[in-house]
Amino acid sequence: MHGGGCTCGDCPHGRREGHRRAVAWFLARRDELADGQGLPAQVAYSAGGTRQWISDELTESAQAVAERSRSAGEAWLTRVWRRTLLVLWGWVTLLLLAFALTAIGSGWTTSRTAGLAAAACLAALLTAAARLHRAHGGLLAPLVGEDNRLSTSRAVAAAWVLFAAYTVLFLAFRLAASAPAGLGLAQGAALLTIVAVVSLIAVVVRRVVTVRVITQRLQKVQADRPRPADLLCDDAGRGSFPDAQYVLVGAVALTCATVLLARRPDQLPGLPWGLTVLVLVSAGVYLAGKYAEGGRPVVLSVVRAREPGGLDGPIRTGDDIEIRGAGFVPPGAEGPDRLARMTVRIGAVHVHVPLVPVPGGFINPSDTSITVPVPVEVAPGRVDVQVVTASGAESNRMTIDVAD
Repeated sequence: MHGGGCTCGDCPHGRREGHRRAVAWFLARRDELADGQGLPAQVAYSAGGTRQWISDELTESAQAVAERSRSAGEAWLTRVWRRTLLVLWGWVTLLLLAFALTAIGSGWTTSRTAGLAAAACLAALLTAAARLHRAHGGLLAPLVGEDNRLSTSRAVAAAWVLFAAYTVLFLAFRLAASAPAGLGLAQGAALLTIVAVVSLIAVVVRRVVTVRVITQRLQKVQADRPRPADLLCDDAGRGSFPDAQYVLVGAVALTCATVLLARRPDQLPGLPWGLTVLVLVSAGVYLAGKYAEGGRPVVLSVVRAREPGGLDGPIRTGDDIEIRGAGFVPPGAEGPDRLARMTVRIGAVHVHVPLVPVPGGFINPSDTSITVPVPVEVAPGRVDVQVVTASGAESNRMTIDVAD
């Protein structure tokens, strides 16, 4: 009933297909309006009326697309928790096959039994936790940040914590089988140091981001749903060096720890201190990158926008002004529904930024320039101009003179 091209909005497939169709329709409508097609005759002879009508039309359509996107994201989270369990138990199955293949020549040992029992026990605990959070992505729930993106710091910390938990369970099962198992601090000092540092980094990064957002030194917008690329990219989807190197170094060190555990299954893996220092340096670079990213929107200048052939003159009500600066479009806010939330405060009047489409995108607003009309409600004299971005951050004030 809900297969094929279902767009009912009540089933996961319908929400996904409905979102695809809504996006395709919006893009076609945007390019049509950018070419001047489909305009009503009532506004065709007024440049200001045409621009406002196009902006309102696209804003309404963008809000419908955003609602579809949020609904599809919720359906994805509800559906993906079962897939995370398939991946988890798939790893347990692969571990069983690896143990079975390596036991052909040497025979089954206590270490293999303990390793398989530890993996099954840990997988069972994670399955129970995933079921409790099945509405939030199952195993992905602890890794999703407040902005609905996968958190790099949480993912790296979770990987090391799971490895440490598996190692302790493995040694515990060896002890239960009366096999030697070294749990002393001397063998595992480096591993414990890494687990402590990466866990602390995850907590500190959350605090840093929260404080910087509250103080408007960092702009954050909500994502529709988590994506694997979030671990290596910034909010805009561009590759991030601090995130990528943190994941890469952590994966290399974790692989080394796994090999050491396989070579010496009777004790905690004794990681070389050189590798431990490398992980700590990588964590410091990642934390420094979190401190350095972002910034408030900045207005550098406000000028009167003049059309080709127009006369120069002072700013009057009804004229367009061009606000030049930086940081007007936060990372991840390039969607039309987010662009439509931008506002310019001119004196005591809030002016919504009109969407001006061009084939393939929008020319207004942009990250460095915004063009808005000065409404007639603005009284002549010296007034302040301030930009409010889609994230809610406010720029500095720039004073302009509005002539009578």
